[in-house]
Amino acid sequence: MYDVIVIGGGPSGLMAAISASQHGAKVLLVDKGDKLGRKLAISGGGRCNVTNRMDEKELIAHIPGNGRFMYSPFSVFNNEDIILFFEKLGIKLKEEDRGRMFPISDKASTVVDTLLKKLRDSNVQMWTNTPVKTVRYEDGKVVGIKTEDGKDIKSKAVIVAVGGKSVPHTGSTGDGYPWAIKAGHTITDLFPTEVPITSNERFIKEKVLQGISLRDVGLSVINPKGKTIIRHEGDMIFTHFGVSGPIALRCSQYVVKALKKFKVDQIEMSSDLFPQKNSEEVFQELKNIAKEGEKKSVKNGLKGYMTERLLHFYLEKATIDPNQTFATVSNDSLRQLAALIKHFAFNVNGTLSIEKAFVTGGGVSVKEINPKTMESKLMKGLFFCGEVLDIHGYTGGYNITVAFSTGYTAGKGAAEII
Repeated sequence: MYDVIVIGGGPSGLMAAISASQHGAKVLLVDKGDKLGRKLAISGGGRCNVTNRMDEKELIAHIPGNGRFMYSPFSVFNNEDIILFFEKLGIKLKEEDRGRMFPISDKASTVVDTLLKKLRDSNVQMWTNTPVKTVRYEDGKVVGIKTEDGKDIKSKAVIVAVGGKSVPHTGSTGDGYPWAIKAGHTITDLFPTEVPITSNERFIKEKVLQGISLRDVGLSVINPKGKTIIRHEGDMIFTHFGVSGPIALRCSQYVVKALKKFKVDQIEMSSDLFPQKNSEEVFQELKNIAKEGEKKSVKNGLKGYMTERLLHFYLEKATIDPNQTFATVSNDSLRQLAALIKHFAFNVNGTLSIEKAFVTGGGVSVKEINPKTMESKLMKGLFFCGEVLDIHGYTGGYNITVAFSTGYTAGKGAAEII
């Protein structure tokens, strides 16, 4: 008999098990895989971006999927608490661009190994290669779990921390949804988010821009009425199937939602090479370059102004011969080039699959969860944390912050009902 059973050995599950044991519970952690912390080991490109050091309001703004729900879990265990937690365990952290926090070792394995040691030191029982068949309920409360090999294990509380449907090779294959439904929970529509975007545009199909990487640019998703739904600034890359890179990933959920909302096959996106300048400024810059080098060919005069391959692509679109001299280029043509630089529109038709996404959108409805404890409002002793919930953030340490915060809160909440 255990006080608390945690199902799932990802970031939220490991934190939930540590938290429950710290708050006095006898804990069993079960995972169907042969190794705990697999998702943690690949996070942050294998460097493990453990959290993000932003103030709370800004942090929540970076969690577009039900971020407001996080005010309560953050009041229990927030990003500063996560930093303190790891430093107390002997993991020194460093802050990088945009508030991202990494271990000084730059190795995710440092974080995984330290958490596993903490679990052992806290006398948490850990069972790997133990798939759970179902969570058992009687008379409106949790009574334990049943494993695939037929074991019935009793407990007063069960924490479901099995992730969503993204990155399935780490074990996230949607196991938690049927257990939630069995307890009466609503699962909101699942969709891929933080995922590369696909396009059928000819220039994509013909790989004209494939591999071109752009830094500090703007990328927008435009609705069929011509209004901007969302705009992000940062880095992106053209691929053989569409666009990827940090800002494309951030735009991806808005593409998915717009296609569904407007019932269309494709949606417009637009890139902006110089987000800090307006069209007139770009036009004046081009005019000055043309004036100063009127004897130069356009391609030589604009060398270094932008990536060469992209320049040639834009020149062709603006019907400017790259070999003609600036003296023969009209102001109208330069205006057209400036407009393309500021607003290159192309159509996209979706994203890669949910399995290829970094994050799952949708999940167990947060309306049915007590945000102060992460306990189900429908089934006593049932707790949820991490990506199985309908909460999702951008990449950059936001999802892992949600996982650690909801995990800690669930562990504490479960231990306190015993």
